[in-house]
Amino acid sequence: MIVLTIAVLFAACNKEAQNKVDKSLPDNRDVAKNQQGVASDKSTGAEQISGTASYDPSDACNAASQGATFSLIMTGDLQGCLFTYVDDYKCSPSGTYREVGREYFVGTYNGTSGTFWTNYKFEAKYDGCAVNGSYVGFEIKGRCQHPVAKGSGTGVFAGVTGRLDMKDNVEAGNATYRGHFAW
Repeated sequence: MIVLTIAVLFAACNKEAQNKVDKSLPDNRDVAKNQQGVASDKSTGAEQISGTASYDPSDACNAASQGATFSLIMTGDLQGCLFTYVDDYKCSPSGTYREVGREYFVGTYNGTSGTFWTNYKFEAKYDGCAVNGSYVGFEIKGRCQHPVAKGSGTGVFAGVTGRLDMKDNVEAGNATYRGHFAW
């Protein structure tokens, strides 16, 4: 019984201490300024981002101008083009396809322009594999991880760290992305 009483008192005191705020200290959101001098809460931690990535079949992003293998059109929190550079790929007899490479994002976040690079890993299941190590047939499922390359950001992405994760929606022909960025 004494242990239970002490635990209840400790929890109550701890909660009371957590709720006290020193009003004489500045709020980090009021202190942080982005490149335009507007108050920003970027210094308070990671920001969740999400949206959709769609293959760019008409090449609206002009992947060739960047020397990219192909590009994705990004909508949602990130608006712009994600240029993909395939560095290596391999497909196992079961149809499991693995690919690694780099990506260059050119676009906006919250209406402000910038760029950043990622190093990605893609895994998918296809109908089968070609002799050259590529895939054949239709994609059954797929996902990839896109960690931001340290120090690669410019503009709104200057100093950004974080990662995007994509999951392919094979029926819709696109991928949803989610992740966290910190500045």
